Amino acid sequence: MEVILIKDVESLVKTGEKVKVAPGYARNYLIPKNLALKATKGSLKKLEEIKLRDEKAKDKEKLSAEVLKEKIELLTLTLRKTAGEEDKLFGSVTSSDIAESLSAEGIDVDKRKIVIDESIKRIGEYTVSVKLFSEIAANLKIEVLREE
Repeated sequence: MEVILIKDVESLVKTGEKVKVAPGYARNYLIPKNLALKATKGSLKKLEEIKLRDEKAKDKEKLSAEVLKEKIELLTLTLRKTAGEEDKLFGSVTSSDIAESLSAEGIDVDKRKIVIDESIKRIGEYTVSVKLFSEIAANLKIEVLREE
């Protein structure tokens, strides 16, 4: 049976491709889970509409990511942590700490999108990367100070 994939399926090719699969696999798995459509003229037209809609949504998301990048790069987060001798922190600054501080500033970012290259275990200034979109990442300045 020939089907057109609406979404990526691991064992098959990419979205929008026409592929030949077993009829049972198509009827019982791909079509009910809205992963594929039967390959007809109407489904080809529907696929074009879906691609256009997805492209518009991706463009909108990319634009909002660029705006967020500008906002993040203008910001300098100040984190206060308890520290011992020689300015060593008790623990370290984690991506969760940074995400919470960003949230307090009105910027919601998933902690898994915050990339800390070197572990932050001392008082000082650091720069971390925040992945906002596939090719858009913002550099966030962080200042770690001693808690009074």
